Amino acid sequence: MFEIEPLTERCRGLLPTAVHVCVGVSPFNSYFNGPRLLRLAEWALRRFPHVHFFVPDAAAAYTLEALGYAPSRARHKAQRQGRYVHNKICTALRELGVREPESLVLGMDRLHATPRYTRLLDEAHVRFRRDEGFRAACLDASHWVLDQKLPPGTAPTEEQLRGAVRYFLAELPLFADAGGIAGHRPSFFVYHHRVAFLERFFRHELGWRPVDEQGFLVVRDRTPDAPEEQRPAGAALAGEVARGIG
Repeated sequence: MFEIEPLTERCRGLLPTAVHVCVGVSPFNSYFNGPRLLRLAEWALRRFPHVHFFVPDAAAAYTLEALGYAPSRARHKAQRQGRYVHNKICTALRELGVREPESLVLGMDRLHATPRYTRLLDEAHVRFRRDEGFRAACLDASHWVLDQKLPPGTAPTEEQLRGAVRYFLAELPLFADAGGIAGHRPSFFVYHHRVAFLERFFRHELGWRPVDEQGFLVVRDRTPDAPEEQRPAGAALAGEVARGIG
């Protein structure tokens, strides 16, 4: 069903014992259509005892503001899209027999009521202010996001980057300790492509790093030429392809 790529060898080592997965779902990304969310939910529920979906709904307003939306309009648009994405996830989970699907979706309101998340968010902001290398890496990640949304040949301004980085900082606690936030470790955060910041983050090359029991998986639709499955004992289900990057 999916091609599974642990981001680092340390991440690969967590696969046999991981009990939790948090699937990141971007609010304005057409990749996360209904059928794909259903497949992701089915894979996650079969593979891990504990599952959550993370939707940075309200935080998406920061990116919209950086793109020129007025703050009130950005908040309204992010809220509306957030509800839409929440509903798509819940529909997929209900189809798979989950009785209270809302309990498996982590939006920003719920996270801000979670002490572990708020402590990590505070730490992310402190690191951003005090650690020049960490700050540069965060701004570079926001640059990458804005590059995909601005007109071709247009570079984001410093002001746009400073605004948009608030979205990235809001996500960082989930990368650092989704398992601690959800109450289940070891844990994996899941997304469908690799991000340069996260490769450095999970290789412990930055001033801040994830907790030891937090990993990251790149989970993509399986391609026809994918190699035969390489399974740690008891880890992957049939249909997964586990690949590492060294």
